[in-house]
Amino acid sequence: MKAIRIHEFGEPEVLQLEEVADLTPEAGQVVVRMHAVGVNPVETYIRSGIYPKPPTPFTPGSDGAGVIEAVGEGVDRVAVGDRVYLAGSLSGTYAEQALCKQEQVHPLGEQASFAQGAAVFVPYGTAYQALFHCGHASPGETLFVHGASGGVGIAGVQLGRAAGMTVIGTASTERGRQLVSEQGAQHVLDHSAASYLEDVQTLTDGRGVDVILEMLANVNLAKDLDLLALRGRVVVIGNRGEKNQGTIEINPRAAMMRDASIIGMTLRNATPQDHVRIHSALVAGLANGTLRPVIGQELPLAEAAQAHRAVSGAGKAYGKVVLIP
Repeated sequence: MKAIRIHEFGEPEVLQLEEVADLTPEAGQVVVRMHAVGVNPVETYIRSGIYPKPPTPFTPGSDGAGVIEAVGEGVDRVAVGDRVYLAGSLSGTYAEQALCKQEQVHPLGEQASFAQGAAVFVPYGTAYQALFHCGHASPGETLFVHGASGGVGIAGVQLGRAAGMTVIGTASTERGRQLVSEQGAQHVLDHSAASYLEDVQTLTDGRGVDVILEMLANVNLAKDLDLLALRGRVVVIGNRGEKNQGTIEINPRAAMMRDASIIGMTLRNATPQDHVRIHSALVAGLANGTLRPVIGQELPLAEAAQAHRAVSGAGKAYGKVVLIP
């Protein structure tokens, strides 16, 4: 089979398409024939060496969707021929096949495309964990999604709206703002406009927002604190900048005056119980149409380097970037 392999860390060009051996499942494992592969910002950090470095060579990726091709002994949750989306894998997903524990694959109904299935785990799992497990979001509260036109932002908008929240989303382009509106945000702002912070206060009658999902904390965190309502929460999902460069100065008094919380999160810290709740909600949302992943670009597997350049374009995100094996 063909797979993307990384032999050394660096620029997107280190992503090389190679021939590797087909995969065989052991007990409790399945092999998925990949039809679509999701590309996430975290994979660009791993590729560049910012995050802890896995042993090389390796195939990146944790998101994808396809059809069960083979099952190992003792597998009873899925069968050959089932449509599934992946929530992690043992072998990496940037490939024509992926080896997974049976617990890492989840039903993908016919109403969702494989590309949409590839856009589920990291974006929607992150947004769900951030909103409900970390941010303790509740119906009737106001949610501010700072950078809402990318994969996680769209997921946050859809999940917040489905939960009965008032959603304010931002994007820097007209196309992005139209997308955020289409996904259910009641209010959409341009975060490149000088007045957008004042506009948030106007929209909330000066009260502020209850929960903020922050995709670019190294730029926005100080401003976020001034937007919060009493006992508001900022959940930090994204922070750019290599090693110690992704820093920002904040005024702690802005948090003190509001009894506010700044909560950092990463999906890798989700517990097994968290994953049960996350995927129960995501499978149901895909089935009833509440969750509708938006695909921004589909590229051939061989163009993984271009996909990494696309997801690294801060502020210009539009839906999910997907590779097609």
